[in-house]
Amino acid sequence: MIISDESKILEIVDLALKEDIGDGDHTSLATIPAEAKGTAKLLVKDEGILAGVELALMIFKRVDPALNVEVLLKDGAYVKPGDIAFHVSGSSRSILSSERLVLNFMQRMSGIATKTHQLARLIDDLPTQLLDTRKTTPCIRLMEKWAVRIGGGNNHRFALYDMIMIKDNHVDYAGGIRNAIVRTNKYLRDNRKDLRIEIETRNLNEVRQVIEVGDVDRIMLDNFSPDEIREALNLIQKHHFETEASGGIDETTIRQYAETGVDYISSGALTHSYQSLDLSLKAEFDYEL
Repeated sequence: MIISDESKILEIVDLALKEDIGDGDHTSLATIPAEAKGTAKLLVKDEGILAGVELALMIFKRVDPALNVEVLLKDGAYVKPGDIAFHVSGSSRSILSSERLVLNFMQRMSGIATKTHQLARLIDDLPTQLLDTRKTTPCIRLMEKWAVRIGGGNNHRFALYDMIMIKDNHVDYAGGIRNAIVRTNKYLRDNRKDLRIEIETRNLNEVRQVIEVGDVDRIMLDNFSPDEIREALNLIQKHHFETEASGGIDETTIRQYAETGVDYISSGALTHSYQSLDLSLKAEFDYEL
């Protein structure tokens, strides 16, 4: 598993099942005999990168440990209409109660993985790494960042607590770049925290100010043009800061930005502007495990 914190993932799954099932899947309870057994297939109806298979296994097991799943296509596989990702068999009621949650996660995760793959492959021969952001759906960030990794991207910080990122508003509220950096380092020392520091810059003058102060790990170049990034990198290269380009970078421009030599490119579009893959869980009557 790329995202290793299974306990947190299961917390999200449990909450989602509670939201969806409540005091019972009454349609299935009303129409399907308790002893009924069935099989179903995960049918792909779109083209892209499959993601969420491993999560689906966790969901099926959470709903009914007796369900049996035969995986045919793993996370990260390129898929096309007509492909079958897996077969699931066991209690018909359990399959039906699992269906929507499995599809909701897999369709979204596959959409994110596909979007990520489309961008990552445009720069896969260059050393620049593609990063996601915190522009994720509340409460399911783990799944969305998992999907980014499946699609060939990398994860930026997970949340507010695991990295210092001094953005434009922080700089303005702090009274300037120097104040923001000095206060940040003092805060980390006083609280005995070992966190990396990144600071956002809006122009070359701010880049110069950061270089003068120092005491950061990475400089973000926000809404810079490729030519402006080259200028910034010329200023930065002797000072050994990591560099990150961000702001409106898409499939038409990502190559130009990566060719500047910037270390990272971050894109919120990976998790907020994707199109879900069309997947369907269909009952089968002629398949046996």
